[in-house]
Amino acid sequence: MRATSWEFEHRALIFGLIFGISFPLYVIDPDNSTATVAKWLGPRLGLDTNLVARALFLCAALLLAFAAFIRTWASSYLHARVVYAATVKTDSLVGDGPYRQVRNPLYFANVLMAIGLGSMMSRTGFFVAVIAMAVFCYRLILREENDLHATHGDSYERYRKAVPRLWPALSARIPSSGRHPKWADGLKAEFWYWGIAISVAAFAVTLSFRAFFVILAASILLFRISSSVLEKKS
Repeated sequence: MRATSWEFEHRALIFGLIFGISFPLYVIDPDNSTATVAKWLGPRLGLDTNLVARALFLCAALLLAFAAFIRTWASSYLHARVVYAATVKTDSLVGDGPYRQVRNPLYFANVLMAIGLGSMMSRTGFFVAVIAMAVFCYRLILREENDLHATHGDSYERYRKAVPRLWPALSARIPSSGRHPKWADGLKAEFWYWGIAISVAAFAVTLSFRAFFVILAASILLFRISSSVLEKKS
């Protein structure tokens, strides 16, 4: 079932609620997801559990950085007002950059973000965040696909059949149209996302929850400010 107009308009709020609900699940499951994996993996590798945990947190930070790059790359082919618009923008189809390998690189990056931030959650919180994010992104995609098909018809149908919906192909599925990325626009739209990767990296180095939450909160605040400005301009 595709997302409603309200859900699409308030998708940023719902993304936030997914994490807002998932993090406090330490109340019912006090074990950190990454620590649990480290306790299982450490003895089997003959390595110190704390060292393995730090390595896993660094891997999570790298995954978040990769997700931030994907979003920046994808947004460099769009305008920030399109990325965070309250309604589906169907004026044109984009078939360059990451859109040659996956139709929804922004949502794919959001699922990676849930996995990366899940490293800071309890075991239950991790699964709730990842599953909720994947399901919600899928519902948003169904809504966008419906509107794009109504606007572009056969041209979108050909694109839909050639390029995967959410899991990227290893190579480009369609030829480039020659459009060049505007990296400044991409960074303007996604600069806050890089802060999430930095917050987990800071925790991996310092093991300080305070450092993690301060950087994470600052990133979210910057996102809210920038998205509010874009909404007013739109």
